[in-house]
Amino acid sequence: MNRRRFLQQSTAGMLAVNLAAGQSASPLIASMDKITLKRGRDGSGPSWFHPRPCVVPSKDGPVVFMTMQEIRGSDFFLPVHWMESRDLGQTWSEPQPVPPLGRDPTTDGRGDEGVCDVVPQYHAKTGTVLALGHNVFYRGPKFDRNQPPRCPVYAVYKDGRWSERKRLIWDDPRGATIYTNNCGQREVLEDGSIAFVMSFGAKQTSRSAAGVRCSFDGETLAIEKVGREIKHVAGRGLLEPSLVRYRGKFYATLRAEDNRGYVAASDDGLDFEEKQPWCWDDGTPLEMSTTQQHWLPHSEALHLVYTRKDTSNANVIRWRSPLFMAQVDLTTLRLLRDTERVVLPMGGDGVNAPDEVPLMGNFQTTNISANESWVTDGEMLPKHGYKGDLVLGKIRWSRPNALV
Repeated sequence: MNRRRFLQQSTAGMLAVNLAAGQSASPLIASMDKITLKRGRDGSGPSWFHPRPCVVPSKDGPVVFMTMQEIRGSDFFLPVHWMESRDLGQTWSEPQPVPPLGRDPTTDGRGDEGVCDVVPQYHAKTGTVLALGHNVFYRGPKFDRNQPPRCPVYAVYKDGRWSERKRLIWDDPRGATIYTNNCGQREVLEDGSIAFVMSFGAKQTSRSAAGVRCSFDGETLAIEKVGREIKHVAGRGLLEPSLVRYRGKFYATLRAEDNRGYVAASDDGLDFEEKQPWCWDDGTPLEMSTTQQHWLPHSEALHLVYTRKDTSNANVIRWRSPLFMAQVDLTTLRLLRDTERVVLPMGGDGVNAPDEVPLMGNFQTTNISANESWVTDGEMLPKHGYKGDLVLGKIRWSRPNALV
């Protein structure tokens, strides 16, 4: 363990002891604001989707590097683009294509192979940004409902240049139909290796998940270890897993298709304990409809950002608005209901006019600085040409985040 990680965990541990001993603390969240970064709902610009930032250090200060892509229909995306901000989100460069993460004709002539669900992450040991997503296939202007086998694909950005597109290889029959970490949060470990949780299946239904450890030398990502299989039989199984390492343990949150989301813990990020549904602290399960969740870690508390059923959004598709956040009880792995806040509010009437409510749910959480974290999302209105704004929920902390 390096000195910085030791100090971070020691600080977090002392804070936890003080709070457990009954010492009072002011609310951790000082304020939250919604900011529209780019307009697309009114048709004045593209409808950017999957907006996912990471922070890249530079001699002139931190650079926020974001990937996203335009949405034109159900699971139908244009090539991946990127933009950056050198003033912590006040101004942005114009979006430009990521050449290796575009679309190419398939060799069998049936359509195009593209890339989606990309998450960029800075890799300190090599000074690179690893942009990892997965491939996707189209027939004409639509998502191909008969998808060929799918897998993770990635490109590496360094010194203003992109590498070629590469595939993450896993020769295991359990992933014959699909294996992926799409939209997932990953952890870069002290030795430069990368930990994440992978969703996989030999058929379209009942996908499993497992912890994965990869090597990365700045050019090639390679799977070194795969942990114990986490199984789930409902619908397509376990999807879009996200991983966080917090206070010496690893935690995975998993999308599912049985009106639940799931959480599991691990000491090493490979072998996870039995998964359990997300519940409130009184044991009541949250109703979640096949939508991803993501972690938001602060040195004083671990939060989850998610969607769920509520009286206000009863008729919204998959209850995909608003976005909520709540603190996680690390002992029970339940959400503390009294801490729940709305990060990105619902636009419109989710009961009487649900088709006019911009959907959210394909979002990202990012610690930008010690005092500020973001939740970024691309809205969409399926009944109105999938138009939507690129939005940012800015969270300001009342006390610095020692993890940044």
